[in-house]
Amino acid sequence: MITNKKIYFPVILTLLLVTHAEADEVFQAADVSFKTQTIVDKLSHPWGMAFLPDGNILITERTGRLRIVENGKLNPKPITGLPEIAVIGQGGLLDVVLHPDFKNNQLIYLSYAAAGAGGYGTEVVCGKLKGMEFKEVKKIFTALPKVGGGNHFGSRLLFAPDGKLFITLGERGEQDRAQDLGQHPGSLIRINDDGTIPEDNPFLNIKGARPESYTLGNRNMQGIALQPGTNLVWTHEHGPQGGDELNIMRPGVNYGWPVITYGVNYGTGTKIGEGTKKEGMTQPIHYWVPSIAPSGMVFYTGNVFPEWKDNLFAGSLKFGQLVRLEIKDGIVVNEERLINGALGRIRDVRQGPDGALYLLTDENDGKLLRLVRGD
Repeated sequence: MITNKKIYFPVILTLLLVTHAEADEVFQAADVSFKTQTIVDKLSHPWGMAFLPDGNILITERTGRLRIVENGKLNPKPITGLPEIAVIGQGGLLDVVLHPDFKNNQLIYLSYAAAGAGGYGTEVVCGKLKGMEFKEVKKIFTALPKVGGGNHFGSRLLFAPDGKLFITLGERGEQDRAQDLGQHPGSLIRINDDGTIPEDNPFLNIKGARPESYTLGNRNMQGIALQPGTNLVWTHEHGPQGGDELNIMRPGVNYGWPVITYGVNYGTGTKIGEGTKKEGMTQPIHYWVPSIAPSGMVFYTGNVFPEWKDNLFAGSLKFGQLVRLEIKDGIVVNEERLINGALGRIRDVRQGPDGALYLLTDENDGKLLRLVRGD
């Protein structure tokens, strides 16, 4: 069994990020003021980020490039050696995550949209960064079937404490796929770090089911995070017009889409499915009406903002907000909306090794920003 190992990041390289940061706006939250610092800009629709042990940062651009921020500056050359990526609609190069034992095996995981028989779908590879080239690349997951169109690829990655890899998927804009165990779209995927299937996956012995699937009934999950002090995996997913959901992911659970939802059809506002509740389908922990279009998610555990310890943060694409949720005993007890469009569409939010929060803005001229105290 693989276990997470603590990685120690050199303080001097963390400080270099601050040295090259450009001071931006100051914002006021309920219990603290904070300011943003632009680390780098001129990113093309950045999607995900990962912090390397040497203090550098990997950033994916949905347009198909993997970039690296070195000593607080963006290397003008993209990393080579990536698999063939389909840049279509909401698809492209998507998330990036380090193996929990990266210090010893140097493995980096990427998710992306890829073409194939029938259309396009989410795939995941792992490999090693050697210089400016991604090498020893191995494909470990392919979402099947591939589907036409460019919507709902999902595609956040998370390693659990037991070393299993979670992959969030969307139902590719064809809602009934989310209730079909014979298909991957519309489910949370759980695999071993080499792509093999865990022996305790919930649908492993069900005839016709995809054994990699861990859940069903999910629309388009673009955020995933592990709650501190627990083994609970949380995700959020886009609803249609209203009905974005926050869920705790449990094996074999049906999250309801499209049979139940708090959203309605685009344009017409008409009902979807059978209503908001049905026996055998779970209710969300929290939901948003109207939709905020959430993307990126992290539980905060740093010391820069002790007032926010263990709070859950998610980006909002629709309103350009950073959403802060206070959670007690698995219930959202308070929600605060921060930033409110001042930075543009917020695609990802992560905690850095320095204990600060980092954001990516989903723009033609996207930015990597750092949140620090404003007092």
